[in-house]
Amino acid sequence: MAGGIRKSVLIPVAVFVLIGGVLLAVASSGGRDVAGEGYLDRPLPEFAQPPLIGDERGLAASDIRGEVALINVFASWCAVCLSEHPMLMRLAEEEEVALYGLNWRDRPGAGRRFLDRHGDPYVATGEDAAGRLGAQLAVTGVPETYLVDAEGRIRYRHVGALTERVWQEVLRPLIRDLERPS
Repeated sequence: MAGGIRKSVLIPVAVFVLIGGVLLAVASSGGRDVAGEGYLDRPLPEFAQPPLIGDERGLAASDIRGEVALINVFASWCAVCLSEHPMLMRLAEEEEVALYGLNWRDRPGAGRRFLDRHGDPYVATGEDAAGRLGAQLAVTGVPETYLVDAEGRIRYRHVGALTERVWQEVLRPLIRDLERPS
């Protein structure tokens, strides 16, 4: 009987340790870049998202076409989004790239309160409370950022927080390449 008790305790502990290890590995990676075939050179879906509560303008696919832009998917409940936010504010102030926001699976009004409290780096922001546009974009969680070219094609997807390193080593060079006349 004692052996049975030990096994019944050890199995859940082992599962817990395994899950914890996987989560720690993902968290310590600082985000991962997802650049599989399903995400590259794919047209941005047609959409017209309603505005955040209190805003007059939402976000539509037509807003983004014609320029190289970033779409940042965020939520007020996301701790990593909060840690990423100063970087987004810096990009909005110092860099010449259009930054659009998509408030994903958030409570009504929470996205606007988040941006009012921490600053609004976005040219325009759309509400995606039900996650429908997120599903079309294949959002797996927040934050995620999509690089869209001037023709409206998704050229890159970053999962996790945008950091200075990701900006300098990945996104800025890609944006410069996309903006270069061919």
